[in-house]
Amino acid sequence: MTTLSGANQPDGKTQRPPRAVVGSQISMDEEMFGAAFDGRVISRFLSYVRPYRGRIYVALAAVLVFTGAQLTIPLIIRYAIDEAIVSDRASEALLMIAIAVFAAVITVNYAANYIQDRVVGLVGEQVIFDLRRAMFAHLQHVALSFMDKTEIGRMMSRLQGDVNALQEFLENSITAIGDLVLLVGIIVIMLTLNFELGLLTLSVVPTLLIVRLIWLPRARVAFRRARETNSITNGALAEGIHAVRTVQGMGRERVNFELYDDKASENLAAHLRSAKYAQAMVPVVDTLTGAAMGVVVIVGGTLVLDSALDIGVMIAFLFYVQRFFDPIRSLTIQYSVMQRAMASGQRIFEVLEVPLAISDKPDAVEPDHIDGDITFRDVTFGYTKNQPILKNVSFSVNHGETVALVGPTGSGKTSITALLHRFYDVWDGSVSIDGRDVRDYAKVSLGHHIAMVLQDPFLFTGTIFENICYRTAGATREDVERAAKVVGAHDFIMRLRDGYETVLEQQGRNLSLGQRQLLSFARALVADAKILVLDEATANIDSYTERQIQTALSRLLKGRTGIVIAHRLATIRGADRIIVLQQGRIVETGTHDALVAKNGLYARLYALNYASFDDIPDELLRDALAGPANT
Repeated sequence: MTTLSGANQPDGKTQRPPRAVVGSQISMDEEMFGAAFDGRVISRFLSYVRPYRGRIYVALAAVLVFTGAQLTIPLIIRYAIDEAIVSDRASEALLMIAIAVFAAVITVNYAANYIQDRVVGLVGEQVIFDLRRAMFAHLQHVALSFMDKTEIGRMMSRLQGDVNALQEFLENSITAIGDLVLLVGIIVIMLTLNFELGLLTLSVVPTLLIVRLIWLPRARVAFRRARETNSITNGALAEGIHAVRTVQGMGRERVNFELYDDKASENLAAHLRSAKYAQAMVPVVDTLTGAAMGVVVIVGGTLVLDSALDIGVMIAFLFYVQRFFDPIRSLTIQYSVMQRAMASGQRIFEVLEVPLAISDKPDAVEPDHIDGDITFRDVTFGYTKNQPILKNVSFSVNHGETVALVGPTGSGKTSITALLHRFYDVWDGSVSIDGRDVRDYAKVSLGHHIAMVLQDPFLFTGTIFENICYRTAGATREDVERAAKVVGAHDFIMRLRDGYETVLEQQGRNLSLGQRQLLSFARALVADAKILVLDEATANIDSYTERQIQTALSRLLKGRTGIVIAHRLATIRGADRIIVLQQGRIVETGTHDALVAKNGLYARLYALNYASFDDIPDELLRDALAGPANT
């Protein structure tokens, strides 16, 4: 990660991560999102275009009309020269007819081009809107195990940059069809006007094909690399922004800048290489255009002087030769657009195909009421294969009972609450509520009956009122104010200039951490869930505020099933039961007084973390400071 991968050396230089680290990031990205080119992207993308196929047909018709007008213009010029100017039958009337037809074709050309651009532009915006909605909706429900492994910056790159690449592809694809039709039409017309001269003009095409065969595989690698380094750079940028307080606090600004500079430099080099390949074919096409026009001028001019070719045909040939390489040049540029779109589409559709590992059963139940009895039976679970966090954990919590979970860091406390809410599924064993496995409940039902208050409360951009009733859309102003008064938040809210209508900044940064936590307590109270989970909920609240909310918590937990994770004595001392975990197993269970008297792991943790030294008996303090190996 950006904030951890570098270190200051004694000579003041920065140790930069080896290229293998960057390579491993790319490999991880490709493993998660697949290869950069996949023919399935087109069919998947067309499924989003299909609802607008009527408009696409209109745009396609406009493109064909536009292409037909482009092919007709040189023929009109040829007619005007050969029939209305130099012919024995030349007359002013024929010239006026040619001019009128030319004006009509130009008008049709303009109208068709306008319709094409407008319709394709509107469809492109609508399709991308639908695609962004689909991605966002899907990401709201994907398994947390996927989100745990995905950098926010890379995901934002897919939601923004990769989707824009598909929009560019859609808007260019119709034009590409027109370019292909124009290319074929020019070849047919040139061979029809004069077969020999047409073949001589096309003699430069094999050279173009050879160059393109050499260019194609290298260009594909360059385009793919550019997209990969984009994702890596965006990930580093997002991490640097989120961690700016830590970076400044540790004086890591220069180190972080150099680490980011490495990734940005690789991104620049990849994009310069991609741009080089994207433009490499342009001078080749221009050179071949000049060669073909030279053939027409020399050979065609000779034929005209020998009266073997009409001058109007030669001029038409010059127009067609000039136009012949325009679609080739355009298709060459559009190929780079297509490559970006293929790479982007692959990543986007891989995200959309990420399975919803936590999905409802067809017959999932949504009870209006639960009692709140919780049972863990022989539960084994972990986040990484073959590395279990919980090992055969079994315990029960009766409805209305408050149980505290304590233990060293990494013992599995938070994992228990995550399994209860079914953020993850157990490997073995079962988790049940009221005797029914949580996998038999609809996820929305679990969200309705379980409320969580976390250590770092997340508040959304919006008013304080909207944040408190975020989980309960039908809450009234009276409900919100009543909850705020119970948890002790009402007074500080009313001291704000706009009270409950105060707009919070990003993540509520215009409030203190303690105030944000009080709002999360109020939100849980308004939700009125039967099961309440407090995961280090008072860790960031000062002692005065903590005392202030103890009464509120006792009211909040009354009649509810409570699971409390805390390292602060005031929160767990009054729990009905305390479960002590170590290395994923339950090692002790009992009340606070019984566990302290037992002089086991809980007593040692209590001595080290939960009380002042003056409250600890001398013999217990000596045991705690001795630090038994199994703690």
